[in-house]
Amino acid sequence: MKSFNIPEFYRSPIISKVKQYRKLQDPRKQDNTPTKLDFGSVSYYIARHFGFCYGVENAIEIAFKALDENPGRRIFLLSEMIHNPAVNKDLIERGVDFLQDTYGKQLIPFDSLKSEDVVIIPAFGAPLQILKQLEEKGITTQKYNTTCPFVERVWKKSEQIGKTSHTVIIHGKYNHEETRSTFSRSARDSAAIVVRDLNEAEKLGQFILNDKTQAEFEKEFSGKFSNAFSVRDHLNKVGVINQTTMLATETQTIADYFKSVMIQKYGLNKLSEHFSDTRDTLCYATNENQDATYGLLETDADLAIVAGGYNSSNTSHLVELCEQKFPTYFISSAKEIKDSKTIHHFDYRTKAHKITQNFLPAKEAKIIITSGASCPDSMLEEIIIKINGFMKVVSPIDEVIRKLEPKT
Repeated sequence: MKSFNIPEFYRSPIISKVKQYRKLQDPRKQDNTPTKLDFGSVSYYIARHFGFCYGVENAIEIAFKALDENPGRRIFLLSEMIHNPAVNKDLIERGVDFLQDTYGKQLIPFDSLKSEDVVIIPAFGAPLQILKQLEEKGITTQKYNTTCPFVERVWKKSEQIGKTSHTVIIHGKYNHEETRSTFSRSARDSAAIVVRDLNEAEKLGQFILNDKTQAEFEKEFSGKFSNAFSVRDHLNKVGVINQTTMLATETQTIADYFKSVMIQKYGLNKLSEHFSDTRDTLCYATNENQDATYGLLETDADLAIVAGGYNSSNTSHLVELCEQKFPTYFISSAKEIKDSKTIHHFDYRTKAHKITQNFLPAKEAKIIITSGASCPDSMLEEIIIKINGFMKVVSPIDEVIRKLEPKT
């Protein structure tokens, strides 16, 4: 796989050694057990897969390239390039301005843009109507377009479904940048609708199976369907795609549900006429990170720490999985660990910041650590070093890392 030129301050000597060790030990990526770093009084169980993915490293390389190539020019990001506050802060400090916030609210009017300005398209992509607006201003959007190739793969799948007159059902968070970008393309090619979870999928299923009205549909799914969407005309052929960072198991459950609905209504022998079996459209990194988190659940540990941006969809799903077994703390950086007793963390369900006391065991601790796809490795190193400072560490870092080196 291609390697990218990303700033050195996002890398970590410790985490790089861990990743290299696992790459040599498990080149086919078949072992999802975590890597153990034993410091004596504290042991860390680091997920098999975590951190920067292909799409994120690609986006960072392009963004910093835009800065290097355009001294003196105004440089804008359409919105957050990735969902990591540290990376976005780095870009802002280097002079990049955001045109919109993560929810699409305008921060700088497009009318103020000039043709010589540089606009970076984020890894989530951009809705077609926004690209058109920028191009009408004379701004070339393709040169610094950091859209993840795995997001573009979903768009191609959506186009395939649309060409066969299937309605595109998008499993995603409606206000997420990626979902908005995917929706704009799906709605261009066919009828489209977004469902957040299985509960919403089942509500939509009732419009397929039962004689419910258009007015009921428009009230239930307000703001989540394409123009001129008709319950009568657009729910007799469907296919499911997804926001690439959703839980794979939930996407599969939703697809299986709509498949069963079509069998119930039209019969098994006519299934192919009414259901496009698109299979899973998650990216490889999301799949790997989620599979590695299931591997973490087999570990005997005291707590889990998940690092990443609080508006990061893929990170919140890792938290959701870890919570099945461990007290789990979702933090944006090591700064949220205030001392040996206090940690500030985020509840992704309520969107509330919380403070927990006595989060670390008094004497010995076994700690699960993982991070989202937009989290730099350097952040995990900072977390490990900070916690080590609170514990009576027996082994120095160099000694622990040396144990991961191949024996000659």
